[in-house]
Amino acid sequence: MKKLKTALLTAAMLMAVDGAQSQTIMHLTPQQQSLAVIAALEAKGHTDRLATALNEAFDQGLTMSQAKEALSHLYAYTGFPRSLNALGTLQRVARERAEKGLATPAGREADPLPAGFDPLREGTKVQTQLTGAPFNYTFAPQTDYYLKAHLFGDIFARNNLSFAEREIVTVAAISTLPGCEPQLLAHIGGALHMGVTPEQLRELPTLLEQKTGAEEAARLRQMLARHFGQEDATTAAPAEPGGPWPKGQPNDAYAQYFTGKSYLAPMEGGMANVSFEPRCRNNWHIHHGQTQVLICVSGRGWYQEWGKPAVPLTPGTVIAVPAEVKHWHGAARDSWMQHLTYHKDIKEGASNEWLEPVADAHYDTLE
Repeated sequence: MKKLKTALLTAAMLMAVDGAQSQTIMHLTPQQQSLAVIAALEAKGHTDRLATALNEAFDQGLTMSQAKEALSHLYAYTGFPRSLNALGTLQRVARERAEKGLATPAGREADPLPAGFDPLREGTKVQTQLTGAPFNYTFAPQTDYYLKAHLFGDIFARNNLSFAEREIVTVAAISTLPGCEPQLLAHIGGALHMGVTPEQLRELPTLLEQKTGAEEAARLRQMLARHFGQEDATTAAPAEPGGPWPKGQPNDAYAQYFTGKSYLAPMEGGMANVSFEPRCRNNWHIHHGQTQVLICVSGRGWYQEWGKPAVPLTPGTVIAVPAEVKHWHGAARDSWMQHLTYHKDIKEGASNEWLEPVADAHYDTLE
């Protein structure tokens, strides 16, 4: 039994490593990757994670000028509050790096605008290039003017980011905004018009999934599929488990304790593989007189103890659930999840106590 569990744990860890290696980014440059990640984190308002991403970006060659420009550019898409918070984080990161003696590439600032620069005229040209056709928003002429003269005129004229880089930043940011799919779809087309390649766009969801979150990756995959005329089934509906871990049969005996569908595959030595469809999770529950061990082997999900933040479950994650601790576990909103489970340190009279379901209002806050 001990040898079997050790072997399965080793296999789970190897799967996690193999999965990371199979999602190599090949067409986006390191600087383009950095710009996309910090844009998505700015839009999500995750300033702590943004600080980490900025440090990584500077270590990989992104310049301070590019970072400032990207975060300033985004106020037109995510609003001044997000942009100013992110710029404040950038300022703090720059100060801390200086105190530690870490080099931060300054980069070049944008060239001064030429004499006689007409933002409305130049912005109209840029917007026409981006959309592929003349654009007039006559319903709200003041907004039409702001778009042409300020966004596509004043902002896009600053040449310390290329048009392609600005669209990578924009696509990554809008991917995090629920309900903005029409704008995301439009900017996918705009990115292609501005020099971003289809291969680079198709790598963005994988990058976002690795660095920011699965929900925005799924949203972008859906819009890419729609733009390129592919079946949404390959991107919108998460694939069912198809690896070495058996899905098993419907977990009907415990269905009353689950939200959504789960499947059970008994294995050797008292271990079981449980498969959760997207959004499926078990009720809050307590293991009396025994410790439960969870080993995530595929997909993405959550584990949470009462009164504590939820912990992501990804391949290789191992959780030892203490006896007498109220908790739940299940799949993410947009992914199947499989975990192996067994009990140890079992005392006489050990039992499970099933409690209330995990409410949608709580579950839907998890990112």
